Amino acid sequence: MGLFPPAVPAGHIPEKAMLLKFLKRATPVRSAPVIPTGQRVYAIGDVHGRLDLLDRLLDTIEADDAGRSAAQTTYIFLGDLVDRGPDSAGVVERIRHLALAKSDVRLLSGNHEEIFLGAIGGDDKALRLFCRIGGRETAISYGIAAADYDVMDYAELAAALQRVVPEDHRLFLAAAADIEVIGGYAFVHAGVHPDRPLSEQRPSDLRWIRNPFLDHRNPLEKMIVHGHTVSPAIEFRPHRIGVDTGAYQSGRLSALGLEGDRSWHCDTL
Repeated sequence: MGLFPPAVPAGHIPEKAMLLKFLKRATPVRSAPVIPTGQRVYAIGDVHGRLDLLDRLLDTIEADDAGRSAAQTTYIFLGDLVDRGPDSAGVVERIRHLALAKSDVRLLSGNHEEIFLGAIGGDDKALRLFCRIGGRETAISYGIAAADYDVMDYAELAAALQRVVPEDHRLFLAAAADIEVIGGYAFVHAGVHPDRPLSEQRPSDLRWIRNPFLDHRNPLEKMIVHGHTVSPAIEFRPHRIGVDTGAYQSGRLSALGLEGDRSWHCDTL
């Protein structure tokens, strides 16, 4: 063997260089998300008109919160209060009163709130979609008779909704945020577009997105806590935590508890 190692053939990458190249492409490592000291958060999934489950879950959360050390407690409702279940009007009223009684209640806007407000405003596309995604139950919960709903045209339905939905409900839903950020977490209804920073997210993605968000594999700027997509139980992934457990059909309404670097769940099953 000569005094010098053989020349590396063109295009050949030594093992060490290959390893470095692989490490650069590896999934980024992010430290565990943390809620700031002294704070506690309960993120509540899609209620969809199930006032019965909401009342039970709020009792469970209150007991859970009371059994822990003193903290500033924030309730975050992840949107989709209305449609499908039997008492959307009661759900909105319950959460509206909760927000009046507690200073740290946050409501996020879901795609169903977007459609509902559009339907009340007479938007034809929103009205048609409202009727396909459980709006009948919402209209009936506000006092429109089922027999009347079934024979109304879209213009008549819009006029009826304007009459029966209280102004304070409309204002409450219209004031909902699209995103809340606390510590290492970002709370949204549907998800985020993984190719955009949080500061550049579009409301349409925050309220409607599924893929490419759901199937994303790498950590994001924050851990995303969301509803919108149903799973049998709270779903943990490297970049997201899904809290929609399909309350309107499963009977399970869930909340994610967060404090420091810890998480737990409360639900109705």
